[in-house]
Amino acid sequence: MFFFGFASGLPFLLVAGTLAYWLREGGIELKEITMIASAGMAYSFKFVWAPLVDRWRLPLLGRFGQRRGWLLLAMGCVMAGLLAMAALTPERLAVFVALTLFVAFAGATLDIAVDAYRVEIAPAPAQGALVATYSLGYRIALIASGALALVLADHAAWPDVYRVMAALMLVPMLACLLASEPDVVRVRTQGFAAGLREGVVEPFADFFRRFGGGIGLVVLLFILSIKISDQAIVGGIIGPFYLDQGFSKTEIAAVTKVYGIWVGIAGAFLGGVAVARWGIHWPLLAAIILGAASNLLYLALIGADGDIRLLTLVISGENLAQGFLGTAAVAYLSALVNQRYTATQYALFSSLIMLPGKVLGFFSGAIVESSSGGYATYFLITAVVALPAVGLFFWLKPRVRVGGEDGAALEDAR
Repeated sequence: MFFFGFASGLPFLLVAGTLAYWLREGGIELKEITMIASAGMAYSFKFVWAPLVDRWRLPLLGRFGQRRGWLLLAMGCVMAGLLAMAALTPERLAVFVALTLFVAFAGATLDIAVDAYRVEIAPAPAQGALVATYSLGYRIALIASGALALVLADHAAWPDVYRVMAALMLVPMLACLLASEPDVVRVRTQGFAAGLREGVVEPFADFFRRFGGGIGLVVLLFILSIKISDQAIVGGIIGPFYLDQGFSKTEIAAVTKVYGIWVGIAGAFLGGVAVARWGIHWPLLAAIILGAASNLLYLALIGADGDIRLLTLVISGENLAQGFLGTAAVAYLSALVNQRYTATQYALFSSLIMLPGKVLGFFSGAIVESSSGGYATYFLITAVVALPAVGLFFWLKPRVRVGGEDGAALEDAR
């Protein structure tokens, strides 16, 4: 699970945050950078093809099993896509963008396969250890594709950096070949129509049966709004912002991609303690408010002129808040899932929670370039857009019970 977590985390920044630095240094306009670096939006739609990964055994890779076959295919596609990006470079922009989308799609597919493998390879009591191990691998990959990539880019050409990143995928591919396939008896529904209903329709129908149409729609709206502030600054805007404030790539790597990762882990730990102590509801509300407010810290960096102490202070507050929010949000989404449809329903919820912020990030460059306030206007917007989540929270709280409150599973409280 450590190596599978590493594989899942590796492509994420290479099609978003890290890619933005390469595009910025290549002379691409900020508006175009943020649009191209929004390729990570593919992760927000992985629920669309999650049933395919869940049910279809690959013909050529089937001898490795249902889960390992998909893992190997997704890892191989990520590796091939990164090598192709290195070969073509942004000079052939249209093809380069298509390759970026391909890598993002492969990375999202890898996420689906890894989650399904984790759930099936061990019983429920072991899942906590598996998730922790997976998360460690994932964050090490973020350091590699963030900090290591930026430091290498100060001493080598960007295509060579992406070739190194592609080579790192060989390690989890070897781990996959040596791993065991989950020992699961799969019941296949006979007939195309019946299989389509069981694999695609039922996971979504089940959700609305449990919550009802009206409350179910509001729950989905709430999910859409929870992390909009967080996701709005993950993509292409933040890299050019750091460069424009006078920071070198090595400084950015050390503070935001190494130090910041560990601060985020501390925030996630605090979130876990808060959820264990007070349940899901109130820590989630605090996390939404703190996450949105932490974006305002970036206002202090405008005109920082390479002040590394100020950057460290801002990253400390922002990453601590976002780590806290990440844990609270995962706890809430996990409480929504019916275990009969774990893979598809969790893929849906985890996709929706990322989508609005990614859409806002897609237009971030255009907002910065067209507004008189520049970056300041955008950071203010990312904080204000969290207000609907606060309102929806108070509307839902008396109507929906969350797992852990009086021992209840999350259910419709009509």
